[in-house]
Amino acid sequence: MANQTALENIRIVLVNTTHPGNIGAAARAMKNMGLKKLYLVKPKIWPAEEAVWRSGHALDVLDNAVVTETLDEALEDVGFVIGTSARERAIPWPLLNPRETSVKVIEEAAHHDVAIVFGREDRGLTNEELQKCHLHLNIPTSDEYSSLNLAQAVQVVAYECRMTAVGDGLPSMKENTGDRREWDVKAANSAGMEHFYTHLEQVLIDIEFLDPKLPKQTMTRLRRLFNRQRLDEMELAMLRGILRNVDRLSKK
Repeated sequence: MANQTALENIRIVLVNTTHPGNIGAAARAMKNMGLKKLYLVKPKIWPAEEAVWRSGHALDVLDNAVVTETLDEALEDVGFVIGTSARERAIPWPLLNPRETSVKVIEEAAHHDVAIVFGREDRGLTNEELQKCHLHLNIPTSDEYSSLNLAQAVQVVAYECRMTAVGDGLPSMKENTGDRREWDVKAANSAGMEHFYTHLEQVLIDIEFLDPKLPKQTMTRLRRLFNRQRLDEMELAMLRGILRNVDRLSKK
């Protein structure tokens, strides 16, 4: 029952999908593996007949899809976010393959919603969108031809999540990215973290630690730091309190 609940708490988030057929095929891939929550961030064409006929018998997944204008809306109340990335970034981020990712997804989804975010067909997720994620997911492909169709990528990830959920035990992890099974406080959600980052950036500007004209990669590195550590709600509240006091004292 616990693992079934975990599967039900997984959101598949598709960002700015260009071809509606990919949405339908992704819905079919999800239903094959017992996933139900589909979020569409500003799809180019929606609703669309092509999505319907490509979905097969997954019309219920399409009918219940949540359409949002922004990624932040799609991540509302989510406790853990994984972003798919096809390439190395200027600042490296914790990076897992689908099998490793499935371990974290099932562990986390036992307690709260988890979002797995897939980007645009032609260019994936932006750096700003990837910085909203705790971990990045990369599907190892042949160097000879590395391009994966969006629905194929969803299928690979959904399959690994199902195998971890219904299999005997969890695969081992290469690195410890924070097991929350015995944690005492609920993890901070995505919206709370975004408010924190906005607050942090403004305070750093106010105390002249951060120059908004030459920000370099300061906020990106700070996002990586806090996302890697996985703040809980109490820790987040304490940090917001510290920022409020720094802000108050800096303006005296």
